[in-house]
Amino acid sequence: MELRSVEELMDLLYGCRHQRALRTAALLRRSRPADKELQVAGLVHGIEELLGPADGAARAVRHLLGERVYRLVRGDGAPADDDVLRLRQADEESRAAGFDAGVLEDWRTVLELVATRNSRLGAVD
Repeated sequence: MELRSVEELMDLLYGCRHQRALRTAALLRRSRPADKELQVAGLVHGIEELLGPADGAARAVRHLLGERVYRLVRGDGAPADDDVLRLRQADEESRAAGFDAGVLEDWRTVLELVATRNSRLGAVD
């Protein structure tokens, strides 16, 4: 499966148990407010519950959200890759976190921003 629009991705996210993904993304927003791709990776990695292992989720968002989000969701990188480690740490913290992370619709604009940025880069490459 390859997602072609933010709307398709939002539908998929609504089909998941997205509260943990929201907490993961919110924790990443707090620690790295300027890194939208890392935050989005934290939000979308949870779709693996519908699409199979992380590789299935990563492949689904690759075209829409770009190579970096793809690599982060897959967990690619050197063992000491700071971004991959931060994503894993936020995912673990989100399991125990009990704060209100907002609603999924709050992330639509960030998803659109990353998707638009990726499509522009793809047009240049």
